[in-house]
Amino acid sequence: MTESAARHTPGTPCWVSLMVHQLATTQEFYGSLFGWEFRPGPDQLGPYVRALLDGHEVAGIGDLPPDRNLPIAWTPYLATDDCDATAEAIRSCGGTVGVGPLDAGEAGRLLIALDPAGAVFGVWQAAEHLGIGTAGTPGTPVWNELVTRETASVAKFYQCVFGYQEDPVVSADYDYLTLRLDDVPVASVHGVGHGLPRERGPHWMTYFEVADVDGTVERVVELGGQVLRPARDGGHGRMATVADPEGAAFTVVHSTE
Repeated sequence: MTESAARHTPGTPCWVSLMVHQLATTQEFYGSLFGWEFRPGPDQLGPYVRALLDGHEVAGIGDLPPDRNLPIAWTPYLATDDCDATAEAIRSCGGTVGVGPLDAGEAGRLLIALDPAGAVFGVWQAAEHLGIGTAGTPGTPVWNELVTRETASVAKFYQCVFGYQEDPVVSADYDYLTLRLDDVPVASVHGVGHGLPRERGPHWMTYFEVADVDGTVERVVELGGQVLRPARDGGHGRMATVADPEGAAFTVVHSTE
């Protein structure tokens, strides 16, 4: 993390983390796929590593404790200046705090929560660790989208906790809105109704930038992952949804903007 890196505006996705059963195997997968290198710590999180790309921290991967019944899924962390106050806001706005707030050593303070529909997300109060150190280059997270049944009620929850402005798509058959802070798009919410995967339920999806979507999809399969939704062209570029060997889903995108 460079000293010149700025603190993230509260409500902005500032980090992504993945808790798995096979930490070493997962490191090999993402190291081969994205060119990540790894640095251990913070120790307070148990076996945990931070992924680096060209010396910049871009993501975290940890060992899932046997007694924790959490989904194997990439989890976005939203920035806050006061983790404890955000925990109270989450409860008062209809969400659930599942883990924390707790200190991660000198790095910062965190919690893991569920929104009213059951989607898991994290909250990060930065101290020494500000969050993602670079963005936009291949191998970095570039977007986070909440996939849920319908946008209206759950968007009100996030607006209540983080003060987002909403920018909905006005369409009779497309339930989608963008969350903004100070007119800057920071995340999106996609209501898919009965199209929600039954085995997953509402969830956050992390998008990682890649130079070649089709080549990345082939590499995912070679490394033991699977394709959940084949490569296709969309409004923001070419993208595909894949899963790592433990089943954590993510989307790879080659942005056109």
